[in-house]
Parts: sequence; structure tokens; C-alpha cells
Amino acid sequence: MTYLLIKSLHLVFVIAWMATVFYLPRILVNLAETAGEPAVQARLQLMGRRLYKFGHNMFGIAFLFGLTLWQGWRVFPAALPNVTAGMHWIDAKLTLVALLLVYFVWAGRMLKRSLRGDALPSGRVLRWFNELPVLLLLGVVYLVIAKPF
Repeated sequence: MTYLLIKSLHLVFVIAWMATVFYLPRILVNLAETAGEPAVQARLQLMGRRLYKFGHNMFGIAFLFGLTLWQGWRVFPAALPNVTAGMHWIDAKLTLVALLLVYFVWAGRMLKRSLRGDALPSGRVLRWFNELPVLLLLGVVYLVIAKPF
């Protein structure tokens, strides 16, 4: 029961974080395409700052639940199983999650650059940039479900 509760909470917070990973680049696209509209820019920057902070909080909570799932059996062996014993899919999954975190931080730095008044890449470049996490998430989901190695 404890394991399933922690796993469910981990999944909920991962979903919340992924929503920010997908939406923050869309805000950047809109910022790039509304360069001459200060009121719109101010609203988008406010939304971006709040979303980025929310995303950091969601990642932190998801990370703690994930760490509990991964290594919690060491502390609570009676309540939490060792779900990755001898398996290496978790290494690949954590690598992809680290790349998603790098992507999220990179998007946050572009937002901060916009807040300073610096130019962003074109809307077209940012649209392509927006597609990268879909591929990474696909890999994560496959690894978690299939556990291929």
C-alpha cells in the first residue's frame, strides 16, 4: 500500500512538472513573436516566471518521491520493495530525466534573458525547441513500462 501511494504521488508530480516543461517554451514562442507589444510581453514574462517557479517546486517534490521509490527499500525494507535490483533501465531513465531537467533550466535561462531585455531566438527556432521534450518523455515512458534491460 505504501509503495503504491508513493508511486502515485511521484507520477502526479511528474505530470505537473512535465506540464511546465511543455508550456514554458510556448511562452517563449509568444514572447519572441510579440516583441513590439510591451503590455503583452509583461504579462507573458509574469506568467513565465510563475510557471518556472511552479515547475521547480513540482520537480523537487517528484524527485523526492522518485528517490524514495528508487532507494527507499534501504531505509524501509519491510514497506518498500527494491524495484530496480540488478536492472539498468533505471540508469537510462535517470539520464533522460537529467536531460529533461537541463532542458527545463535552459528554457528558464532563456526566460531570464527575455526579462533582461535581450533578444530571444526566432519563434520558429523556439517551436522546434519545444518538440525536444516529447522525444525524451517518450523514452522515459518506454523504459518505465518495458524495462528492457
